[in-house]
Amino acid sequence: MTSLQEYLDQFTRPGILYTKENEDVRCHACAHRCLIKPGRRGVCLMRHNRDGVLYVPWGYVSSAQVDPIEKKPLAHFLPGTNVLTFGMLGCNFHCSFCQNWITTQTLRDNRATIPIEYLQAVTPQQLVDYAKRSGAESIASSYNEPLITTEWAVDIFRLAKSEGLRCVYVSNGYATTEVLTYLRPYLDAFKIDLKTMQEKNYRELGGRLNHVLDAIKMAFNIGLWVEVVTLVIPGYNDSPDELWEASRYIASVSPDIPWHVSAFHPDYKMADRSPTSAQTLLKAAEIGQEAGLHYVYAGNLPGKVGSLEDTHCPACHTLLIKRRGYTVQAYHLTADGMCTNCGASIAGIWTDKPESVNLHQGGMPFRLRW
Repeated sequence: MTSLQEYLDQFTRPGILYTKENEDVRCHACAHRCLIKPGRRGVCLMRHNRDGVLYVPWGYVSSAQVDPIEKKPLAHFLPGTNVLTFGMLGCNFHCSFCQNWITTQTLRDNRATIPIEYLQAVTPQQLVDYAKRSGAESIASSYNEPLITTEWAVDIFRLAKSEGLRCVYVSNGYATTEVLTYLRPYLDAFKIDLKTMQEKNYRELGGRLNHVLDAIKMAFNIGLWVEVVTLVIPGYNDSPDELWEASRYIASVSPDIPWHVSAFHPDYKMADRSPTSAQTLLKAAEIGQEAGLHYVYAGNLPGKVGSLEDTHCPACHTLLIKRRGYTVQAYHLTADGMCTNCGASIAGIWTDKPESVNLHQGGMPFRLRW
């Protein structure tokens, strides 16, 4: 019987984001920069050295769905439009609170078992064609960590861009200069999780804080649209001091970077932790606003966080986009992204056809069939 690892290894190709060191390979897809010996695997367990060549995932999806872009979450990137989101398997972190652990912890946790029949062979052209047929205006790599499958994403994004689609990463932000340079011609938006401001906690997740902070700054400086998400977990990263530190850092890069403070729900190895209250999110958002951020959002508790689902003009405070959950209920931006009341420019990537924004529309789940 073919094991899942053997099956996944059939869906690989020689990678690009690496350098050779004799028969070892140094992977540059993420900030671990794994030195991988022949026959061995990187931290993600998906990128491996086969006879001195780095082989990387290519040619399948574990899941795919047409979602509202607000679900990523992105608030300043084509609001009210749909995005075709696809994912593979694996991650370079091992977060105890992961809410996608079935797909991220494959080959690392025996409980994270995906039946082989759930994995579907697919080509970049098929994914792009489906995105267009479904009416999506963008295509996103998510559900697992996209950095570890960047060569696959770029092959999809290259076609998507040629067909007029925008491209998105939903990532933990453990990036390198090399991977961002490789992605830049094809990537439009980069959603980054800033999980904690404590180095000790990041080490427990399998990473280093400074690499994520550097990635936020690098992505912004090279012109990607960046939004940052912090999953606020009671007793883990919800202290006022830590929230001040996070929001001040984001504001130091740019006060126009939207910061999403999202509610945790018990999952995976943190199933005994209490869910995040609306009051906690309100306090976190208030800190972000006092730190100078122009756009702070509270997520995962629709209808319980007041106006923190909405976008307001930072100059005159006019309501520009009204939301509830993943739906846009009202949209009041001009075609060039200006406030309709005072004319202030609102940071983001906006539709040039505001009259076409889908109001009260959610996503469309599907099972890929060709």
